[in-house]
Amino acid sequence: MRLVVLIPDGAADRPVEKLSGRTPLEAAATPSMDALAHGGELGLATFTPSRKPPGSDVAAMSLLGYDPMKFHTGRAPLEAVSMGVELGAREVAFRANLVTLAGDVLTDYSAGHIRTDQARALVGSLDEALGARFGVRFGGGVSYRHLMVMPDLSCLKARTTPPHDITGRPYAKYLPRGRGGRQLREIMSAAGRVLAAHDVNRVRVDLGENPASALWLWGQGTRTSMPSFRERYGRSGAMISAVDLLRSLGLLLGFEIVDVPGATGNTDTNYVGKGLAAVDAANRADVVVVHVEAPDEAAHGGGLLEKIKCIEAVERHVVAPVLDFARAAGDVRVLLAPDHPTPVELRTHEHGAVPFALWGPGVEPNGGACFGERAAEAAGLAFRRGHTLMPHALGLDATGAGA
Repeated sequence: MRLVVLIPDGAADRPVEKLSGRTPLEAAATPSMDALAHGGELGLATFTPSRKPPGSDVAAMSLLGYDPMKFHTGRAPLEAVSMGVELGAREVAFRANLVTLAGDVLTDYSAGHIRTDQARALVGSLDEALGARFGVRFGGGVSYRHLMVMPDLSCLKARTTPPHDITGRPYAKYLPRGRGGRQLREIMSAAGRVLAAHDVNRVRVDLGENPASALWLWGQGTRTSMPSFRERYGRSGAMISAVDLLRSLGLLLGFEIVDVPGATGNTDTNYVGKGLAAVDAANRADVVVVHVEAPDEAAHGGGLLEKIKCIEAVERHVVAPVLDFARAAGDVRVLLAPDHPTPVELRTHEHGAVPFALWGPGVEPNGGACFGERAAEAAGLAFRRGHTLMPHALGLDATGAGA
């Protein structure tokens, strides 16, 4: 039996007054998602333990069947894998966002979703100007998402804050603090001076685009080690994602990494290509994971209608063709689950359960009405330790419910 896992990142939400008390998932037109819920198991899963931050690093690890309390060492070291940055035993990796500051406010956590070619030019200049001075090195990622590595553990315990948590707020009190915080603030200050003088930012300002005026450090950790998916579950896998974090998890688990032209990790991604790639990969891998970042990005930007449109795009171009394929194949299960809630009104992630639907051979329907937060709660099925959902979806346990 094969399994296709569909992850509309951050699609879960809270009831919104402008939607007459519905959530974006409940307001969106999602007939294929609803078919999965009605024809299979519908329930709730909690992928982010309360003692871990509610980010995709923790949640996606859990969704893929690995207990983050055991395997999670930080977000940045996960992303380092996809960037090809190897960490030494006593090195610490930091996520390094290119952000926009205006006065004392962090106005844009993504520097206007800066193009990758522009971002890598900036990161290259930071590496040249700051590497020897501070004893650090930088790795270039996608768009605003990059990496900084320090050669010792002195800043590992610094208290840092994800920039998407503080968009539109005065940022001073969220700068790195505690042990090692001063050194990180010095690096960020020096980076700001390099970025301000760079031609890329001068051009962006001339064009009316948000400049990458600052480097924001967060999400630190030491190198990660995890058993492969085949070692753990006896299955081969393929990962379809445009973001380094999910691609890194795929590499760590021994998955094939599938590149989709035009996949961006943003709301303008190639949804059609991802759906086609999912069906193609399912013909050669036991487990195919399709991750779409778009709903999460829309929510971080506070775009209510945009989030609904992104959910509907995932529905039409990813979920619908995968469901059609699974129906025709007869030996394919489909697991649909956001990794964490990203409420539009908060513009950031939060802890809490998300709806999931598991459909396919051997799955008994439990009366799910539709794919949404309240319908999932009403179904009465809950995986409170989210990492136990994967073995259940693979048919490797009896029930898994309530585990």
